[in-house]
Amino acid sequence: MSRIGKLPVPVPTGVKVEIEGAKVTVSGPKGAMTREFHSELTITLEETGVCVRRPNDERQFKALHGLTRSLINNMVIGVTQGYSITLEIHGTGYRAELQGKNLVMNLGFSHPVVLVPPVGIEYEVNPRASTITVRGYDKEVVGRLAAEIRGWRPVEPYLGKGIRYQGEVVRRKAGKTGKAG
Repeated sequence: MSRIGKLPVPVPTGVKVEIEGAKVTVSGPKGAMTREFHSELTITLEETGVCVRRPNDERQFKALHGLTRSLINNMVIGVTQGYSITLEIHGTGYRAELQGKNLVMNLGFSHPVVLVPPVGIEYEVNPRASTITVRGYDKEVVGRLAAEIRGWRPVEPYLGKGIRYQGEVVRRKAGKTGKAG
């Protein structure tokens, strides 16, 4: 039995869970999310929370059992607390700002990079600390957007310039050595 899959997903007050076969809809104060899961898994709403059960012990269903429970748990946490990822900008002349809801970054290109947030996502920029925070209720979208922002200027190992996750450790390389002699 999957250790994660057998745990029920607790449903806090203020969160509404609707299950229609393999389709689960979770709505709360931050927003609403709908996701379709594998049709052979049994998803039920009980007094302890949302429970996921698999039909047999085949390898495929063992993998889907814990995954489905984790995805439902992420939906519940997302509509109650939300998710956020903070990125740091390092480098001379690299900066970010908000124009309306759009994120505008100057990263050493000949043009500024403009990112329009999808529905349910908001950007927050702290110019003093050179940080960008991506907030939203969908963990998958928040992570994908943070990775996309980081992908515009990944950290290079010689000078440490670029965009990195907050707390990310970058291994620095030694540069060229001078000619002896």
